[in-house]
Amino acid sequence: MNFIEKFFSKYPQEKIIKWFKQICVAEAVSCFLLYGVAMIWKRYDNEGLLPTIFIIVIGNIHGLFFTIYLLLCLPVRKIFKWDDEDFVFALLSAFFPFATIWVDKKLARFDRE
Repeated sequence: MNFIEKFFSKYPQEKIIKWFKQICVAEAVSCFLLYGVAMIWKRYDNEGLLPTIFIIVIGNIHGLFFTIYLLLCLPVRKIFKWDDEDFVFALLSAFFPFATIWVDKKLARFDRE
């Protein structure tokens, strides 16, 4: 994990926080596109090639945002001084649809108690 800390240490905290907030929203939007649009479209158009291509593209984009979110949780933990419980909750929220929005709004703040 030291290489992740080394990589992110060259960036200012404000930039990492900005990236984390953007990735939280991007992960939730890509999750909506994957579950709310692509999966439903696939059920109504079984024979079509476009829904399958859309699922593949959006699935890959969602996987990228998911991975970046997990990687950004490590430096953000130090910035916001999360304890172990908050950190595990932030990691687990990546596995539930739209929970990253909650992490962005509630956990990723300096003034929380």
